[in-house]
Amino acid sequence: MSPSQVLVFATPVFLLLIAIEYAWGLARGRNTYRLNDAISSIGLGILSTVTAVLVPLLKIGLYTLAFQHLALWRNDGFWTAWYGWLLALLFYDFCYYWLHRAGHETALFWAAHVVHHQSQDYNLSTALRQTASGHLLGWVFYLPMALAGVPPLVFVVVGLVDLLYQFWVHTEHVPKLGWFDRWFCSPSNHRVHHAVNDRYLDRNYGGMLVVWDRLFGSFVEEDERCVYGTRSPLESWDPLWSNAEVYWGLLQDSWHARRWSDKLRVWFKPPGWRPADVAQRFPKPPFDITKVQRFHPPVTRAVAWFAGVQFLAMLGAVSLFLWNADSMRLASAFTWVAAIAAAQWAICAVVQGRIGMLQALAIEAGALAAATAAEGLVAWHQVFKPAALVALIAFVAVRLWRERRAMSFDALLLAGLALSLVGDVLLMLPGMFIAGLVAFLLAHLCFIVLFRQDVGWLPRPRALLATLGAGALMYAVLFASLGPVLRGAVAAYVVVIATMAAQAIGRAAVLQDRASRLVAVGAVLFMASDSLLAINRFALPLPLAQVWVLATYYAAQLLIATGARPAGAVPAAASTAPRSMPADPIPGRG
Repeated sequence: MSPSQVLVFATPVFLLLIAIEYAWGLARGRNTYRLNDAISSIGLGILSTVTAVLVPLLKIGLYTLAFQHLALWRNDGFWTAWYGWLLALLFYDFCYYWLHRAGHETALFWAAHVVHHQSQDYNLSTALRQTASGHLLGWVFYLPMALAGVPPLVFVVVGLVDLLYQFWVHTEHVPKLGWFDRWFCSPSNHRVHHAVNDRYLDRNYGGMLVVWDRLFGSFVEEDERCVYGTRSPLESWDPLWSNAEVYWGLLQDSWHARRWSDKLRVWFKPPGWRPADVAQRFPKPPFDITKVQRFHPPVTRAVAWFAGVQFLAMLGAVSLFLWNADSMRLASAFTWVAAIAAAQWAICAVVQGRIGMLQALAIEAGALAAATAAEGLVAWHQVFKPAALVALIAFVAVRLWRERRAMSFDALLLAGLALSLVGDVLLMLPGMFIAGLVAFLLAHLCFIVLFRQDVGWLPRPRALLATLGAGALMYAVLFASLGPVLRGAVAAYVVVIATMAAQAIGRAAVLQDRASRLVAVGAVLFMASDSLLAINRFALPLPLAQVWVLATYYAAQLLIATGARPAGAVPAAASTAPRSMPADPIPGRG
């Protein structure tokens, strides 16, 4: 049984223990859970697990290679005896201590590890909150085990034991445990590790044993209540930004640093270190624990139910993926990982209030349409492909009804989306390519008329020159592969979609608002999607073509449907509730 399959069996146990802890907290009047935070944490664990499928060589594979060619002592019989297993577990935990410590003392490693610390709650769901990028460099710390001749199977098993042990220590409901706390990583010791209190910062790194901390001077005992999170709060449920946040900050500081040595040092100095010139030009306020606020955008009952049901469905899909991951081609694994990431992003975006439920359904359906197309699951593809556009049409219709405004603007948007839906259906039918092309041609004409609202025709003529130039280049690539009839049809289509993109870009240049910029990006992505489709169909087969074509297509439709609004329109459902709420320095978790 592979590690991925072990995690499939472990997942129901994790969820059961989380439910027990939640019920215990309610019964004791000290609930430590929030739905939005728990979904974010568990979702990041999912993202970490599925992305690991894409890079198996970076830990187990490279470890095996080092074991085979660099081991200084080979004695499998020793390592598979009971004392060998125990020694290997201690060895692994020792290596983990130094990896974990580097994750707090070196900015590059902190950029990966920070994901685990971003939650401002501390409960069993926090244990599942793991990085998706830690696989890239973390394997280096375990090479001493390969040099010592620890067999790969033993390495994998003790690694799983060490990982699974750490689950239970993420709780506030277990008090100090006396002698146990002096030797082992315990809930009390690990609460210290997750705290941002001055006294607790960067302490207690041990995975199973806290002995390493006592030996190397990083141990602190819990003696005051903990405030959890990071000193630069994430303030988002976005799983992708959660993984990218610190990398982006380091990249910015490295870019802005004047000295080349500082550009490099940014990555290897302790977290928070910044070159003097960067800190002066781009100051950040000092951390003040008395001003910590818990990030907590309001969640309605309907959103909570929607997110909960969607998340449970995604857990089932992820379990199915992990069970079969080891037998998948890399391209297939990438396709499903991308679909899972899109679904996870959508669920978290709904919980945060960034998008609505119908938009989330459109994203999920679009991701599944792309994945099922790439995997040749025709029957499912025929369900999900039109479902994405149906969800977007419903989203625009509901928004129009809620805002109670004139329909003239949205009628063109709905017509463009409806014609796109017709085009989607026709392109799935044999022999209907020209008919589908005509439907999309009419959709683009609707969008052109729509995008001229409030700004007139082609307010930035140079944008038209640029889009026509890009279209002409694509047409030149396709020309030799097209028959006489298609040459004329495709030429007309290129002119229309280039005009649509130029009109959207011009509108954004005039209005200078976020909504019109979203539409402009969507129009450019529409053009890119059609270009990829045409090149793949007529000129050159592209790897993972269906994924790229449909991903850009649905992103385009989503951005256009979301951003296409009359100039100055204000969202009717804008919330006036606070995005955060003050946190007591000694949080009650009530």
